[in-house]
Amino acid sequence: MSENEIILRNIPFSPPDITDAEVEEVAKALKSGWITTGPRTKLLERRLAAYIDAGKNDIDCENEPNISKFSNRVVCLNSATAAEELNLRILGVGPGDEVIVPAYTYTASASAAVHCGAKPVFVDIQPEGNNASNMPEYDYEALEAAITEKTKAIVVVDLGGLVGDYERIYEIVERQKSKFVPKNSSEDSLDELSSKIQQGLGRVAVVADCAHSLGASVEINGSRIYAGNLADFSSFSFHAVKNFTTAEGGASTWHLPTSVYETGITNAEIYHMYQLLSLHGQSKDALAKTQIGAWEYDIVGPWYKCNMTDIMAGIGLRQLDRYLALLDRRMDIIRKYDKACDELGLSHLNHHINGMDSSNHLYLMRVPGASEQERNELIIKLAERGVATNVHYKPLPMMTAYKKMGYDIKDYPNAYNYYKNEITLPLHTNLTDEDVDYVIKCMKEVFAK
Repeated sequence: MSENEIILRNIPFSPPDITDAEVEEVAKALKSGWITTGPRTKLLERRLAAYIDAGKNDIDCENEPNISKFSNRVVCLNSATAAEELNLRILGVGPGDEVIVPAYTYTASASAAVHCGAKPVFVDIQPEGNNASNMPEYDYEALEAAITEKTKAIVVVDLGGLVGDYERIYEIVERQKSKFVPKNSSEDSLDELSSKIQQGLGRVAVVADCAHSLGASVEINGSRIYAGNLADFSSFSFHAVKNFTTAEGGASTWHLPTSVYETGITNAEIYHMYQLLSLHGQSKDALAKTQIGAWEYDIVGPWYKCNMTDIMAGIGLRQLDRYLALLDRRMDIIRKYDKACDELGLSHLNHHINGMDSSNHLYLMRVPGASEQERNELIIKLAERGVATNVHYKPLPMMTAYKKMGYDIKDYPNAYNYYKNEITLPLHTNLTDEDVDYVIKCMKEVFAK
C-alpha cells in the first residue's frame, strides 16, 4: 500500500474487551440495590487471592473452606495508584523517607511516594534493558548505591507484563539491612501497625508495581510464583487499557516474611487497616452497617476514599472467568510480532524466557539507531496507515512535575536512550488475525525504509 492509498483498516491501540457476560453482571449489580462496596467486591477479592496463589481462575471462593482461606489477602480499590499509596502508608512511609523508583516508568510508581510526603529517588536502568528479556530494568549496582538510612522502600516495576528480578533485589536489601532504621512509634493504630511491619522486616521493603503483571509468574526453586507473591507489598491496575479491567480500579496485596507475623500482626489486621484507609477511617463499611442495630461507627483517622464499587467488581468477576483465554490470545499475537520484528532487525521484549511467563500486556519494540525525532516520524507513518501505537514510557525525569523537583534526564542516560527509539505496538484481544497481519504489513512498509 502506498502512502496515498485509502486506509484499509483502523487499528486502535488498546480498547477494552467487554462481552455480554460483563454487561449482564453489571446489570445484575445495578438491579440488586447494592452498587457500592459489597458482596461482589468481597468475592472478587477472594477470587483474585486464589488466582494470585495458584494461577487458576476456577477456584470456588463462595463456600468454605476457601472463603476463610482467601479472605484478608487482597483489597480491591479504585485505582492502582491508590493501591500503591496505601501500600506505602501501611508500611509507614512518610516525610523524611526515601523511596527508590526506576527512572523508566509511569508517574504512578513515583507519585504514590510523593503523596505520602516521601522523596522519590530515581535510579537509571541497564544500558539496553535486561540482556535476556530486553525489559527496561534497574541498573542494580546503581540501585544498591542509592540505598541510605532514609530508604524505606524500593519500587519494582513489572513493565509490559514481565516481572522484575526480585531475587536479586532481596539479596541487595539483605546486604544493606545495616543501614535500615525502622520506625518505633505508636501514635495511632496505623502508626503502631507500620512500626511493627518495619521492625519485623528489619530491612528496606520491596514494593511491586504490578500494574501490568496480573497473571505473570516466575519459577523459583522449582515452584511457580505469581505476581502478587513476589514482593512484600504489590499493587495491581484494572484500568480500561489493562488485560483485566474493571473500567477503573486496582488492588493491593502483600506477602510478608514470618518475622513480621512474629510481632503479633495478622492478615486480618492488615486487611482491616486497608479498609479504614480507603473508607475515611470509618470503623464499619456500608455492608457491615446493614446488620440489625449496627448503624453506629467511629472515625479512627482522617483518611481517604478510594474503595471499589460492586459495579466495577461485577465487570472484574466476569473478566476473571475469561482471563486465562485472554492471556493465551495475547500470546498468539506476540508470537507473530516476534517473528516480524526479528525479520526486520527490531529489538523487542522477550515475554517468556528463563522460567518467566509474562502477562503479555504490552509489546515494546525498538528501532536500532533511530533518534527521538525519527521514532516520532515512524509513529506518524503507522498512524497514517490506520495503526495506532504508543510509547512506554517517557522517563519521569523528562516530565515537568519531576523537573521542578530537580531531576534531570541527563543523569539517566540509559533511560533516555531506551525511550528515544521505543514504539509500543497494539496488543489486545479485540485484534483479529487479519488485523495482526495488517499491522505487520504496515510495519514492513514503514520500518524496511
